[in-house]
Amino acid sequence: MKAAALLGLLLWQGVPGNEPPPANPQFMKYERALSIGAGTGQACAVLDAQIFPHAEPSLTDLRIFPTQGGTGREVPYAITLSEAVTEETQPARVLNLGSSGSSGAGRIVFDLEMPDRAYTGVTLDLDPEIHDFLATAVVTGLDSLGGKAKSTALGTFTLFDLASQHLSRDTTLPLQESTFHYLHLVLNVSAAPGGTAPAGGFVPAMVRGAQVPPSREAQILYTTVAETTSVATVGRESRASFVVPTRVPVERVEFALAPGFKANFSRDVRVTATIEPGAKPVDGDGRAPLPEVVTGNILRVHATETGREIRVEQLGIPAILGSNLQQPAKIEVAIENGDDEPLPIAAVRLEMRQRKLCFDVPASGGTGLALFYGDSRLAAPVYDYARLFAASGDALAAGLGPETLNPGYRPRPEEERPFTERHPEVLWIALIVVICVLGMVALKSSRRVGG
Repeated sequence: MKAAALLGLLLWQGVPGNEPPPANPQFMKYERALSIGAGTGQACAVLDAQIFPHAEPSLTDLRIFPTQGGTGREVPYAITLSEAVTEETQPARVLNLGSSGSSGAGRIVFDLEMPDRAYTGVTLDLDPEIHDFLATAVVTGLDSLGGKAKSTALGTFTLFDLASQHLSRDTTLPLQESTFHYLHLVLNVSAAPGGTAPAGGFVPAMVRGAQVPPSREAQILYTTVAETTSVATVGRESRASFVVPTRVPVERVEFALAPGFKANFSRDVRVTATIEPGAKPVDGDGRAPLPEVVTGNILRVHATETGREIRVEQLGIPAILGSNLQQPAKIEVAIENGDDEPLPIAAVRLEMRQRKLCFDVPASGGTGLALFYGDSRLAAPVYDYARLFAASGDALAAGLGPETLNPGYRPRPEEERPFTERHPEVLWIALIVVICVLGMVALKSSRRVGG
């Protein structure tokens, strides 16, 4: 049995021409000019959705070449994906939790020990069973705790739960970027209009903890994949539809409201991805994946309640879709209006995380460089540049021109096609030989057992 397996392996390895060929712009169907301003060093171009349908999966066939004469050495590159500097939200430890003033008055004081990094917001974990409240949070930054510690006022913020008004809940403190080791908070909590205070009042026990999300300056950046201003009202929903080409990633849905719209709202959103009817299977086994459904919520609350200003707005939801990665997909975005008037949506945008193509400008300058792709025979490049890549804070901004057919393109010669594609019968012969050898081995084994 081992001999047969070894024979099969040797037969497979003996088939020539299965190695991927070197990249050559003559055999790459598509081209996009790279424009770079004056300067040297690292340059980066933002990749848009136009590249994905005609490039190979995972963009493995992207290459940068000089355009003059169609020859020259390829320029190494690295592809970056926008992500938050910190990988996850971190907790802040609650210290010295207590109250001041008369019992049940809702004046809660405490300190937060912050993570050792910059931050631009803190989300308080308040008792989820307590609803319909308004709270004024006075926040002070300190580098140490104690009576003589120097403090810096960071502002006064409004937290709220307006469940009875169907306007959601917000317990986040939107701070300017800070690095204080401690925050001192004084919360003045009272019942919201139409609500009632808990039986025991608003007490320190309602503060369960605090979380510190990534700094706003470290948040993920997005690139628009598709945008529409056509939003139709169907029954109790507002709907927008898109057709997204093969392999284009969708990772977020963003909404723009009509200028001048001031009303508050909280609406659920449903994003559904299905295979575009009539689309030909691409890759895989040809089976269309089941529809994907992603849900979320958009809201806006701009109000003044009992003298306290409330301002919170969330007009986007994460929507990481996979069904459209290998086949064209139809994306439907639906806003559930219930019995309310439809929102005046000015535009709906599908977005992907920002991807950048970064490279070093050649000593001869960046004039005459282009990005080539569209060669299914290529494997992903292996560059020392990508392995050792470090993003520069002052990288030059490079622009990508429109996608065009490479004027110098020609198909690869017949002899460059894989041997197994040109001579599939060889693979069948090798398979038959292996099956025969296995059969002979099995027959001999059975005879020895029978004897």
